[in-house]
Amino acid sequence: MHRVLVLVAALSPLLARAQTEELENPGSVSAVQERAFRMQHELDLVLGVLPLDAFYKGLYGQVAYTFHFTDSFAWQVGRAGWVYAAKTGLREQLERDFNVVPTTFEEVQYFAGSDLMWKPIYFKLAWLNRAVVHGELWLLLGGTAFKFTNGFRPGVNVGGGLRLFGTKNVSFRLDLTDTVVMPTGVGSSVLNVMTLTAGLAINFGATE
Repeated sequence: MHRVLVLVAALSPLLARAQTEELENPGSVSAVQERAFRMQHELDLVLGVLPLDAFYKGLYGQVAYTFHFTDSFAWQVGRAGWVYAAKTGLREQLERDFNVVPTTFEEVQYFAGSDLMWKPIYFKLAWLNRAVVHGELWLLLGGTAFKFTNGFRPGVNVGGGLRLFGTKNVSFRLDLTDTVVMPTGVGSSVLNVMTLTAGLAINFGATE
């Protein structure tokens, strides 16, 4: 019994020191803050450009509706756009000097599509140490049906985007997508249609 008491007395300072160190240095703690902004029903009003074609540059307006299942996954249920085709100098030269008829050039006239969105990154950053900006990044995969000058053609698109939150109900988004358009008949070939958009997003129905 005497030996036990001596051992306890000897170890007591060590135990007290260990408890003190644990309180002062509690170890590695990972603190992840909750999102300040959440999305549920999203209505988008968008302006975009089709920059790739050498014979025209497409300018378009688009409306879209997106449903956000969780903070990480969403379904852009539907989007539709109408395109204005601005001729390039190369096309005007071909039509003027070589009598190339307008129907030779396949232009996107309008389109509609749907996408799945994965949003793995939510962030906040300081702007000049005066304001905190919240945002998110996403990837998307979907399908688009284009109405070209010579008919309808389907395509598969991949892309990504960035959102910056203004308020609970308003945010601003940028999207970049590339669509592989499938051939639909003799003489047609695979096309690439790239879209670059900037838009205003209105969020409603979120609980936070």
